[in-house]
Amino acid sequence: MTIEAFPTRVRVYPSPLGGHLRVPGDKSLSHRALLIGALVGRPVTVRGLALSGDVRSTAAGLRTLGGRVQLDADPAGLAGTITGPLGEAEDVVDCGNSGTSLRLLSGIAAGIEGLTVLTGDASLRRRPVDRIREPLSAMGARVDARAAGRLPPLVVRGGGLVGITYRSPVASAQVKSAVLIAGLAASGPTSVEAPLPSRDHTERLLRYLGGDVETQVGNDGSERTTLRPGGLSARDIDVCGDPSSAAFWWVAAALSPEREGVTVTGVNLNPGRVGVLDVLEELGADVERAGKSDQAGEPVGDVTVRYAPLGTARVAGRTVVDAIDELSLLALAGALADDGLTVSDAAELRVKESDRIEATARALGGLGIHVRTAADGFHVPGRQRPTGGTVEARGDHRIAMLGAVAGTIASGPVEIVGFDAVATSYPTFLDDFATLGGDVEVLEALGTARG
Repeated sequence: MTIEAFPTRVRVYPSPLGGHLRVPGDKSLSHRALLIGALVGRPVTVRGLALSGDVRSTAAGLRTLGGRVQLDADPAGLAGTITGPLGEAEDVVDCGNSGTSLRLLSGIAAGIEGLTVLTGDASLRRRPVDRIREPLSAMGARVDARAAGRLPPLVVRGGGLVGITYRSPVASAQVKSAVLIAGLAASGPTSVEAPLPSRDHTERLLRYLGGDVETQVGNDGSERTTLRPGGLSARDIDVCGDPSSAAFWWVAAALSPEREGVTVTGVNLNPGRVGVLDVLEELGADVERAGKSDQAGEPVGDVTVRYAPLGTARVAGRTVVDAIDELSLLALAGALADDGLTVSDAAELRVKESDRIEATARALGGLGIHVRTAADGFHVPGRQRPTGGTVEARGDHRIAMLGAVAGTIASGPVEIVGFDAVATSYPTFLDDFATLGGDVEVLEALGTARG
């Protein structure tokens, strides 16, 4: 299927998925390749960046800060060069729907002499920024935001930073990354301590580019990451496949006994990104990892997931951090398991693009699946199968794609309203869906579609 303009409303018909696929470039790595590449001081070549709206928001933000970002689309994604130096913006930095763009660009802005104003769309302006404001202020930047410093727009007057030791109350890769990126412009080392390890893409890429970054994990499971500024050098950055995109196909395969499974090649196997595979294995799915190698500091390989009878799983603690973006999707797998799925320690879901705990319950509830919510998670009883129905994405791309995966195994067609939210993260989703045997009808689009 070729999409001429992105669909706003689609109908998915029951159609088990299977086959081989290479997913788009890792969105988290794409952001960081651009952001850190702009700080190297010499042109950095990047390849395989995600084509998503979020990554384009980061590129646009760097241009507003004076960076030269030359990117063109090719079959593997966006490719081109990123060159600094960055300086005071002449206009407001618009981060669109991308929380990653806003938080990590805030770290860059803290190190720039002058004033930067960062904002985004209506959804992003409802997402809290106080976790970023506090450490950047402690480093010497003057940072403020509306709603008593809680919500965007975020105003940063940067420069004159000093290294600090910041004790984060939560394990957040975005908070850690914003502080470490700011630390590149600080005098002296900067450390971030957290109660649990979080995703380490920023640290891996900094090391790959010659940065001095050290990570220690304590006996109590806490993490301390220390950056000493300086020393970055230009190297080409090739971005591997995105496991958060692959997760939709892995879960669909685990729920499709009629097909041979789904193999995703060249995907990021960073332990902090494949919690979804750990949970699928705990549920009882057949998961095979193969061909592991290294690419720009990240472990890369091929993953095949096949159907097997599912039992039960409990997701808490570190596994929540490693699977935070896939928990809604795993709720669907839990519904078809014999004894269901329980998620706790996941209050972070309340401040995603939507309140994703309630959004998950609402989306699956519309398809006949009962979900019991809690302040920090949810429980999905087992032995439930989705019916036909309607899923309202309400601006959350992961809820839209959850609806599509549910439609492949439902007892009737599933209609997804607001499907255009998917463009922010996975604009080629429907093409890949069709490649694996999915049956979808575009009901409304911003333009036209042809199949």
